[in-house]
Amino acid sequence: MTTTDGSPDTAAPADGELMTASVELAAALRALIELSATTTADAAAVRAATDLVRAATGELEGPRRPLSQLPRLDDPAARRRTFNPVSGVANGIAPPLRFRVTDGVVTAEATLGAAYEGPPTFLHGGMSALFMDQVLGDTAAVNGLWGMTAHLELDYRGPVPLGRPLAFRGWVEETSGRKSVIAGTIALADAPDQPLVEARGIFVMPRPEKLASYFGSVTDASGTHRPPGNAGDATAVEPQR
Repeated sequence: MTTTDGSPDTAAPADGELMTASVELAAALRALIELSATTTADAAAVRAATDLVRAATGELEGPRRPLSQLPRLDDPAARRRTFNPVSGVANGIAPPLRFRVTDGVVTAEATLGAAYEGPPTFLHGGMSALFMDQVLGDTAAVNGLWGMTAHLELDYRGPVPLGRPLAFRGWVEETSGRKSVIAGTIALADAPDQPLVEARGIFVMPRPEKLASYFGSVTDASGTHRPPGNAGDATAVEPQR
């Protein structure tokens, strides 16, 4: 695993076995979600699957972490956010996007399935916004400009097809004090210079008092205060080799 600043994440998770198991669970959940949207099985088969899912859910019932406590598989210092809904390797609703960074430009590729469908055969426009918010936010963090989304606008140039490799890209347009303007695109991987979606976002680093009011109670699994910021809240990005 590598980080948004392009440096290797050499520190293994504290519990490597749990990380492996969580990644495997997420992969199984993705497969299940995709099948639930595409299966032609009859009602009896769907009900049988439902019973199995409920039984599996029971295996995880028990104590849960509070939302103010980061997952124990996360490592803010290493920029590891394991359950991020776009790039988290242990999140069953994430594709997940795996980012790379070259000279401050963030790129990723992914092929999306029926779980993300809006118009038949095409990506839901709201999912495009979700993915681009993450791409642009990671681009800001890569460049030492971590901030919270203050404005996000998208131009939809064409429908984004499902089942075909897509290319995601983000870059810095301008910065001024605590504010950064980040732009990006979604395109077919075999036509990266023909954007289907163009995005532009404004990201603002909160003032210290705002940061404290938003994240003053956030801790890691050990109880240490871990607010987000340039040193610790971005998702894993692989450096270009």
